[in-house]
Amino acid sequence: MRSSVCELCGRSPVETTVHHLTPREEGGSYGPTADLCVPCHKQIHALYTNKELAVRLDTLERLRQDEKIGSYIKWIRKQPAETLVRVRKSNERKQSK
Repeated sequence: MRSSVCELCGRSPVETTVHHLTPREEGGSYGPTADLCVPCHKQIHALYTNKELAVRLDTLERLRQDEKIGSYIKWIRKQPAETLVRVRKSNERKQSK
């Protein structure tokens, strides 16, 4: 982890982690990555399967335009960088397992 700007929500300074835009499980080990704050990174993986991320949400722009994460981004931008956020899996994601 390093202190930086989240490339998804734009908050700073926040601790960031590396997010593979195409998940490693789907062949994205050496593909493009983004530095995301921990809450955004966790929220993405709580809302979407790796297959869904690889097929239709493999860029930051596509993620930002998706309705499910879009409302979260609007909300998280208003939160102080040091705020700890609880992340829960979406009902759709729970049912797909």
